[in-house]
Amino acid sequence: MQQIFIFIIKNSHRLLFLLLLVISLGLTIQSHSFHRSRVISSANFLSGGVYEKINSFNEYLNLRTENDELVLENARLKSQLFGIQDTTKPPMIDSLKGVKPKDIIISKVIHNTYNTHENYITLNSGEKEGVKPDMGVINSLGIIGIVDKTSPNYSTVVSILNMKSQINAKVKKSNHFGSLTWNGKSTGYVQLIDVPRLASVRKGDTIVTGGQSVIFPENINIGTIENVYIDNKTTFYTIRVKLFNDMTNLGHVYIIKSKDRQELINLEKKEKEDE
Repeated sequence: MQQIFIFIIKNSHRLLFLLLLVISLGLTIQSHSFHRSRVISSANFLSGGVYEKINSFNEYLNLRTENDELVLENARLKSQLFGIQDTTKPPMIDSLKGVKPKDIIISKVIHNTYNTHENYITLNSGEKEGVKPDMGVINSLGIIGIVDKTSPNYSTVVSILNMKSQINAKVKKSNHFGSLTWNGKSTGYVQLIDVPRLASVRKGDTIVTGGQSVIFPENINIGTIENVYIDNKTTFYTIRVKLFNDMTNLGHVYIIKSKDRQELINLEKKEKEDE
């Protein structure tokens, strides 16, 4: 013990320097989105391998259940894609009608955060499988998030439990649109904002993707209305949505390619140039 104290005293200046360096780097990364983005990108490849090893061990413990669920889920998806009727399929699968198998990448969650204000998910699929930024990520219950960054073998996803996330969504029965956000509080609920007051909304109504973007197909499930609040300062509702997904327990997911994405981006770019 005495030798430890002697070592600390002799190297106090170096240890103090290292401590201050770590603190300054942490503050810089937290307060600057550019630095945070670069750190996430550069660490993606290294952390992906570590997360995959940890996840492999955890998955082994639940291998039978996970495999049974995956086989059933794949069978339902493929049957719908090839036009075979399946009365037991989840409602979300209906929205993938017309999406070809080659436009879907099956992947696995190997790391998932849900206890911060800006949560990310790591998948074991990357550029080699055709994953690109801004692709939508879903599972059989609903949406998961949007691909943010990729490396050859891994990719990170902006979770819907991220306060910077904004996704076009609507009330399924009335087609009234809003923006899906998260207030950083409960992992089981998100908020649909900017829904006009003239919209007919009730507790239990289903919220789905709006289809006004090239990221997600229309009518993919998100959740159900839990509460409706009136914003006295605007003419809009704020709707509390109970998620179909348990975002704290994710397994296999589907990454959706958008074949029309580049065409729409080029068209919008041309429109701006003509203005």
